[in-house]
Amino acid sequence: MRLAHLALAVLLCVCHLNPSLSAADPDPTPVEVLAAMKKAATYYRDQVAVHGGYVYFYSPDLAQRFGEGSASADQIWVQPPGTPTVGMAYLEAYHATTDEFYLNAATETAEALIYGQLESGGWTNCIDFDPKGERTAQYRNGKGRGKNNSSLDDDQTQSAIRFLVKLDQAYAFKNETIHTAATTALDALLAAQFPNGAFPQVWTGPVDQSLPVQQASFPKYDWKTEGRIKNYWDMYTLNDGLAGSVAAVLIEAHETYDDDRYLTSLKKLGDFLILAQLPDPQPAWAQQYNYDMNPIWARKFEPAAVAGRESQDAIEALLAIFNVTRDKKYLEPIPKAVNYLEASILPDGQLARYYELESNRPLYMNRNGKDYFLTYDDRNLPDHYGWKTDQKLERLKTEYRKLVSSTKAVRVSRKVSADQVKPILTSLDDQGRWITTFKDQKLVGDQRFRPGDQYISSETFSKNIETLSGYLKTVH
Repeated sequence: MRLAHLALAVLLCVCHLNPSLSAADPDPTPVEVLAAMKKAATYYRDQVAVHGGYVYFYSPDLAQRFGEGSASADQIWVQPPGTPTVGMAYLEAYHATTDEFYLNAATETAEALIYGQLESGGWTNCIDFDPKGERTAQYRNGKGRGKNNSSLDDDQTQSAIRFLVKLDQAYAFKNETIHTAATTALDALLAAQFPNGAFPQVWTGPVDQSLPVQQASFPKYDWKTEGRIKNYWDMYTLNDGLAGSVAAVLIEAHETYDDDRYLTSLKKLGDFLILAQLPDPQPAWAQQYNYDMNPIWARKFEPAAVAGRESQDAIEALLAIFNVTRDKKYLEPIPKAVNYLEASILPDGQLARYYELESNRPLYMNRNGKDYFLTYDDRNLPDHYGWKTDQKLERLKTEYRKLVSSTKAVRVSRKVSADQVKPILTSLDDQGRWITTFKDQKLVGDQRFRPGDQYISSETFSKNIETLSGYLKTVH
């Protein structure tokens, strides 16, 4: 039976999902999956959305909303897993079902994002629909005020662009509002790329194109006490997965619009990653660099250091860039970087977020009130930051070998099994909600959740909708 012909069956099935479905039961049918998707998406669109947008967490009664901290009734979050994350889930559902309900839901989500697009072309982490609200910014529509800081931190602008580009394509580029927002953001992103291919964490307009292009090196000054640059966000950054997320945007834009500007920008980003690899004995990457290509401090708990997390992201970005360009120069930094990182694995199997420059000792921060101090001791660390990171070096080596052995770009097809779908169907409640209970205390901005607290999660909703959509594609 074709999915487009299942509408009546879905209406009949919505109220009859089996709450006790187990692994021994028959595989879920498309009718059951479509019914669950529609029930969950209808609840999320009709009951959860505010101005068409979303935050991270909600109390089950929807009285409390949380992004990075509490959110007002007029605030939505851009930073994942906020509004673009949910919008992308709706769009995946549309592609899997051809049901206009999901395209309309995705469009409402896009309209919320477009409201908060800044004059500088990108986004900050939150959109405030109250013109006098504390988080309002200088929106392109003229309805805001305040800062104009387009941010690449934590996948903020990147996630919004990727969603809008995909939605623009779904409309065959005929929705002028969406097309203009997407291409305006992409133009601003290109203008924020430095001559050496790097990007800043934040921009308010085009960056200085007269800066020199040079190889990274260790600082000549005493980095422990000097050089704490206040406006680190204007410098070259790799913090929080910037290289990989920007590469994904440029790849998506090039494939969608067939515009070589995005491919050129992607190659420049790869060239920067080659330049930014530090010399022996630490051939990996830092979080931040100054214009002289020395590692620098960012926030007061982010020292100049080799960064385990960002180094893995740099490797992943280089692999993605090679997969598109097939230029082997983007693979050349990887083997010695992986060897270095493998030699730096901690006794617990993780990588340190920071390794001291040249000595390579794992480096941490401790706290005395509001002040931080450097330490080699990993006991009693502040709990607001990830001082260690999971290492994925075996996966990176496997990906490297796969790409090297392939004569053309590798494309990953995702197949979803019935066993992945069954717990999603059984955990959907009568109202169309997936309720999650915290097992451990977690931190969201200044908000602490206690073990046993229940919440509705945009991340859970989006992952479940995308998994169900993937299942429909798998079985058809």
